[in-house]
Amino acid sequence: MMTKPFSAPVFSIDAVDGLIDEPRRIVVSGFAPDEIVAISARTERARSVTWMSQATFMADAQGVVDLTRDAPVGGDYAEISAMGLIWSQQPVDSASAELFADDVMQPLRTTLTAETAAGVRAEASLSQGFAAAGVGRREIREQGLVGTLFTPAAPGPHPLVMVLNGSGGGINEPRAALLASRGYQAFALGYFKAPGLSPYITETPLEYLETGLRWARRDLQPKDGFVAVSGQSRGGELALLLGATFPELVSAVIAFVPGAVVHGAQGAGDPARGGWQGTTWTRDGVPLPHLWQDNAAVHWHPWAGEAPPSRHHSVFFEGLKDTALAARARIAVENIAGPVLLISGRDDRAWPSSLYSRMIVSTLQKHDHPHLVRHLDFDDAGHAINLPIVPSTQLSRLHPVSKVPYTNGGTPSGNARADGGSWHGMLAFLGEVTGSAI
Repeated sequence: MMTKPFSAPVFSIDAVDGLIDEPRRIVVSGFAPDEIVAISARTERARSVTWMSQATFMADAQGVVDLTRDAPVGGDYAEISAMGLIWSQQPVDSASAELFADDVMQPLRTTLTAETAAGVRAEASLSQGFAAAGVGRREIREQGLVGTLFTPAAPGPHPLVMVLNGSGGGINEPRAALLASRGYQAFALGYFKAPGLSPYITETPLEYLETGLRWARRDLQPKDGFVAVSGQSRGGELALLLGATFPELVSAVIAFVPGAVVHGAQGAGDPARGGWQGTTWTRDGVPLPHLWQDNAAVHWHPWAGEAPPSRHHSVFFEGLKDTALAARARIAVENIAGPVLLISGRDDRAWPSSLYSRMIVSTLQKHDHPHLVRHLDFDDAGHAINLPIVPSTQLSRLHPVSKVPYTNGGTPSGNARADGGSWHGMLAFLGEVTGSAI
């Protein structure tokens, strides 16, 4: 004779609706004591691609599974993690690496399903938003600038953060929308691979970014004139470069997985203008020296389409052996006139962001930098440090410009911890340096 469940299983989610940086408590009750339960999570992300995860749990003596308390006994993650079903997701029947929504003003919706071996099921859903109620979005197409401005719901003035993407190009609206939800004006500025701009990073003029900084200061009137520049990967390199080149315009630098030197165009380079060895940044029409410019120590590279090495960062260690060239390509971070936050992964396999960040800290210390310098360096994290509570499983992928495979590194669990730690660390940093801690 079959034993029926103690009661009909039911989800309890606290909270059902919230921003993407808010962890939830997910509890399922109503099972038999010690019953085996499979819980899955399905989310429709960009381009209508479904991402999914599943983990198996054993209910406790009261017939309850609590994801904030219980580790799975099998499945797509293997630790106690309240949001493990989100960060362990993989795309279904797709190679998509797009984690966010097509429209950042709309939340992502995830369906949770719990099922027993007997086929007893319970369903629930939760939403993860980027833009809080009242956050404004405005496309910017002025003075040749291509970007999107997000403004907080509360009346200003507010400090401002300029948000720059990496070598994938485009406009980083998700990060900017979430920053506005946390009380900052956020100007996501595209500098290539955005409407009306070059499809390649090659020969990007720093004057374009200077125009963006001056426009933001003049037209947006940030609180106390505070304008931070935040960038990821090549955008982190660029953020440091802007702080060093235009110190009077940049109040603080936030560099995610950055470089300490200027690099060539690499995977985002125009094949007709030098490819990976081409110039990335120019000023007054003059190319800035970079690490791949006739480097005497480098005789291979990972961007030509051959089978990728397990660690792309090896070529950067080789490149730094040309010490004279590395010195010419070095970003003069000692010229930055404000606080600096550096974020890196100790298992970054795309380039050595942990080493680069340490080099930057050392330089600033040697020059008695008078402002706050903070380095958040995460164990088991790779290059793709992202917003919190998103899938962190894409350890290898095709480069969005060159389509050459490359490796990010890290583990899904380590990357998830870095995603959350870096975001909350950045908010703490901004709160300290602006006096606007939430």
